[in-house]
Amino acid sequence: MQSLITPGHKPVPVEILEAEIRRVCGSFALEPMGRTGVVNGDVTTRRVGSFDTAIVALDASEVARNTRAIRQDPGEYFFLLVQDAGQCRIEQGDQVAELSPGDMFLVDSVRPSTFLYRGERSNQLSLHIPREEIVHRFGTACTGGLSISRADPLWLAMRAVIAKMIMDEGGQAQLGEAFLCLMGAYLHSTRMAGTPAPAETLLSRALAMIDRYRADPAFGPRELAVRLNVSERMLQRHFRPLGETPGHRLLSRRLELAHARLSARRCEQPSEGVTAVAFDCGFNDLSYFYREFRKKYGMTPGAVARCH
Repeated sequence: MQSLITPGHKPVPVEILEAEIRRVCGSFALEPMGRTGVVNGDVTTRRVGSFDTAIVALDASEVARNTRAIRQDPGEYFFLLVQDAGQCRIEQGDQVAELSPGDMFLVDSVRPSTFLYRGERSNQLSLHIPREEIVHRFGTACTGGLSISRADPLWLAMRAVIAKMIMDEGGQAQLGEAFLCLMGAYLHSTRMAGTPAPAETLLSRALAMIDRYRADPAFGPRELAVRLNVSERMLQRHFRPLGETPGHRLLSRRLELAHARLSARRCEQPSEGVTAVAFDCGFNDLSYFYREFRKKYGMTPGAVARCH
């Protein structure tokens, strides 16, 4: 298998190489082979196609990313790991893969992962693909780790495009899009072959959760992000295709709930009925409720209650 990269191995203190990996790839713990405190390795970066890419060379025992590291440094990428030289065993969730030169594995940065090198010199190419883009395009079929089988003809096509992106200084956006299309085709073919269909996307889960908890005044965008195990910034990115923020969506659904309840009531004392409905629909500030309700429907809550 022809090498795609030629990184160098040089003696580096463990803490320095670990800091470089953290700077480029996120929080990972590096375990050297011996007790000398020195690892032969190097980390460099370059732009490959439309992707930021890390070229990692080392002869460590293992590199790991645990739940604590993920909490401290939330991941916003998938790392497409291409083994270029040496061997590596990857463990992520239920996925375990033994990588030889040419093998590829899609690492999910928001899930714990371990890379075992057994002291062999390893060269790896890591393409950093924005997580929200992959989930938006393909759902969650590739979350939790995914081994890309070289038995599939699409493996060869993906590797060829990666090699072309490395060599080609022009047309990079088109090559990046071609690569994502090939990945989508690979995911589709594996599902057609019997792999379970992807679960609902993060956006659909967020929308369902908003509908479920909208009447709870303590439920807001921060609580939504916590329940989905993502950062608020990542959550906002998923809402961009809708042209709104999670907070706007939650407010809109609360107002719709209040409007539906007021429309279904016959209130002899509308002011008392409106107050009860507002609190029941997740509002704890009446002046804010009145202002936003009138902005959305062009009339007061009391007027809606009287009309019905």
